[in-house]
Formats: sequence, structure tokens, C-alpha cells
Amino acid sequence: MTHREQRIYLIQALLAEDPRYADITIPADEQAQSDLLRSLMNVRLPKPISPDVLKIQDAYLQEERDRRGITDGMTLPSIPNDQRLVLWQGDITTLKADAIVNAANHAMLGCFHPLHSCIDNIIHSRSGIQLRLFCGDMMRRQGHEEPIGQAKITPAFNLPCKHILHTVGPMISGAVRKQDREDLASCYRSCLQLAVENNCQSIAFCCISTGEFHFPHEPAAEIAVQTVTSFLHAQQADIRVIFNVFKDADLRIYQQLLGYPHVDAHKADRTGYPSVSRSPKQGRRCVDRRRSRPFHIRRLCL
Repeated sequence: MTHREQRIYLIQALLAEDPRYADITIPADEQAQSDLLRSLMNVRLPKPISPDVLKIQDAYLQEERDRRGITDGMTLPSIPNDQRLVLWQGDITTLKADAIVNAANHAMLGCFHPLHSCIDNIIHSRSGIQLRLFCGDMMRRQGHEEPIGQAKITPAFNLPCKHILHTVGPMISGAVRKQDREDLASCYRSCLQLAVENNCQSIAFCCISTGEFHFPHEPAAEIAVQTVTSFLHAQQADIRVIFNVFKDADLRIYQQLLGYPHVDAHKADRTGYPSVSRSPKQGRRCVDRRRSRPFHIRRLCL
């Protein structure tokens, strides 16, 4: 099968699962097809699926992964003051590391909103249907929603990393409380401890709780850096920690916290600091297309 034929096959297979999709037609445009496939994956419940479909899906997602490019986390340069720490701006789903961290929700099943731009949605979309199936089994065995500040480990399936560490951060609706700070620190500690227990040599953290959960960026970064450095010092852990940022504002915050010195403008990048590792495709960000969705995708939200 060609890549296009794989995409059409997967769309047809997922549409056939639900009679309510009977009148949805497959668009001719490649991007519209990709959006429809991702949307169908986003809304699909964790229920059994044919191994043949998963085989085609894996081939399709792995080619998509290779087209985006892969960054080896072990080759990224360390920060100036600590060889165990890395600051990297880019798409965490393209990172080859032993573990990446997903900012999950209490259900631990991924984001069900079609084409949503949250990291939970993107990780599940690119990992594949198996991730939600695995998480569904895991949560059924647990028997209750995931508490804030803990962590779970799963395979990464079609991502270039080995494992995904899922953690639920605090949601902020007003002023940040002491408990919120403690909960966020617990997210970082739980992920680090789980990574060490599973013999991970590298872990990449997203900016937990700063997206849909609205934790202010500066205090969140301060908690992240302080918790990670304290853990590494106390545990004497031999693990490389990658602080992954996407936005330029977060990059500047982490540069200040991690001791990047000010330099002359002609020697610096546009942030005013020495250059840090950036993804070569940093400009190609995932966006939430909900406001401009075609009708066949809007219907999947019902």
C-alpha cells in the first residue's frame, strides 16, 4: 500500500465501526484526510480493533514519524552548569529518549476532542490506537481516576521514545495555592522516580499544567527546575533530564533559571541568550482547528 492508500484504508475501517458515520464521505484533499483520520482516532473509545487495522496503522504512523524527523536526546548539548540537564525547544513527539512525559487528565485515556492542540491529544494521535487501549486496561485494573501528582508508565508504541510517563498536574482556576505548588512538584518527582525504577537513562519533561490547566509559566518552570535538580542531587541518579519547551516565552524563562548568561546581541539568538537546541521543524506546530473544521469533523464531536 502507498501512504495514501494506508490513510484511506484506516479512515474506512474507523468509519465502518459506527453506523452514525455512514454518510460521512472521505475528502479528496490530503490534509483533510489526515485531519479526518486523526479525529476518528481522537474520539474512538478504548475497544477492541482488528490486528490487521493496527498493522496498517503502525506502518502509516511510523512513516509519518520518519517524515517529521527524529531528534536523539542523548546527542543534545547539556546546559552550561550541569551535564545531566538539557534545554530543548521542539516537538516532544519527535524526540528519541527512554521516556517522555505526557500531561494527562484524570481519566488517563487521552484527549477526546478532535484535533485539539493539547499535548495529550498529540501524543495519543501519534502513538496510535494501542495507547488508549493500554491506558484503558490499566485504568480498569486501577478502578478509579488517576490522582494528581502521581505517574503511570506505558509503552510509546509508534513514537521514537521507549516509554511515556503520564501524570496529572494541578488545574488552576484562580490564585496558585501552596497545595498546587506541592502537587506540581509531586508530578516531577513521581515521573523521575518511575523513570529510575524502569532503568531510563533519559527523560524529557513537557511544561506540565501550563497549557489547558493554566498553571502560570514562571512559577511552573521554577518548580520544575528546583524539583528536578533536588531529586538528582538527593538520589545521585545517573539520568539525563531534558526540559522540553515549545513556546519562545517558556524558552526564555528556562534559560534564565538554568543559568544561560547574557551575551552580546550579535552572538545571541533572537531570545537574547546563547543558542539552545531547537527542532529544525519548530515552526511546524500543531494547531487546534476546531473553529475551521469541515462539517464531517464537527459531527464527530457530537
